[in-house]
Amino acid sequence: MNKYTKWGIIAVIGVILSALAYNAFAPHENKDMAKDDKSAAKGKQSKTINVRAVVLSEQSLSDGIFVSGSLIPDEEVNLSFETSGKITNIYFREGANVSQGQLLAKINDAPLQAELRKKQAQLKLMQDRLYRAKALLEKEAVSKEAFQEAEANLSALKAEIDGVKAQIAQTELRAPFSGIIGLRKVSTGAYATTATEVATLTKIAPLKVEFSVPERYAGTLPPGTELTFTAEGDLTPRHASVYASDSHVDTDTRTYTVRALYANSDRKLMPGRYVNVNLTTRKYDRTIAVPSEAIVSEMGIDKVFLCRNGKAEAVEISKGLRTDAQVQVLRGLSVGDTVIISGTMQLRNGQGVVVNVVKNNTAHK
Repeated sequence: MNKYTKWGIIAVIGVILSALAYNAFAPHENKDMAKDDKSAAKGKQSKTINVRAVVLSEQSLSDGIFVSGSLIPDEEVNLSFETSGKITNIYFREGANVSQGQLLAKINDAPLQAELRKKQAQLKLMQDRLYRAKALLEKEAVSKEAFQEAEANLSALKAEIDGVKAQIAQTELRAPFSGIIGLRKVSTGAYATTATEVATLTKIAPLKVEFSVPERYAGTLPPGTELTFTAEGDLTPRHASVYASDSHVDTDTRTYTVRALYANSDRKLMPGRYVNVNLTTRKYDRTIAVPSEAIVSEMGIDKVFLCRNGKAEAVEISKGLRTDAQVQVLRGLSVGDTVIISGTMQLRNGQGVVVNVVKNNTAHK
């Protein structure tokens, strides 16, 4: 036996011994244990558990937005004169309601009144001259050019009188709309310019409700959308209607500004107050919904467990609108189905259940 044959026999013997050792010490499935595990799993599946459930019926479901906002006036203006001069009279009482066109304050117009009287006196003379010129023209005692000149002079004087009257009107400060006038910032005898602020006039009926919503709602709140709101310190719900929205999303806050009108007929609310806004974006009057805890998601598939003949049965569903407590079901369920809402993570298909049926509107509490 040569050297190479000897080493070959030794190698074969080594491989055989290694195989025997692995077979002796490697872990083997314990058939009894596997059998016990299968029995336990079967027992677990067959174990009856107590669950709560709801019987489905059609219901109303809505999606709401809850945001904060503020009340702003329908109209507001800082009042000032259109000309300069000494204030001779202030006719309003601070904090009072005033009507559109009401005289609020007056600047000295004595020089203008004198000029107006002078020109009105000249007007009488001009009218008499024109009358005589017309009579002479009919008798051909005066030229047509002379008559036309008299007409032009009269028209120019009338225009000058209208100009003086307009200047006098600028010395009067009148309310541009009806509202509440604020605290005055000038006194009688003070010299006012066009930049002098006399007071602030605010229209509070109606009021505007201004608030911002997340950008995902941009374009979903058309004019006419109804909302309710409560003022800070006053829990009385009030109703308003959206009338306008901003033309773009604020890039800093990623929000979208919306305004609604509130009649404020009793004038109890004032601009500047903080409000809480409750707005319904979508509403379904007759739909099927289940409590959110009833839904089990596995591998991207949504399902619920129904109770049928005392056993749990998994059913795949398609979801729609989701609120804080309820989820709309578009496909997979029908009115009258008994949906299990507790213990869903422990349930297996075909498992026995003892059901305690509760009302759907309290199931999510």
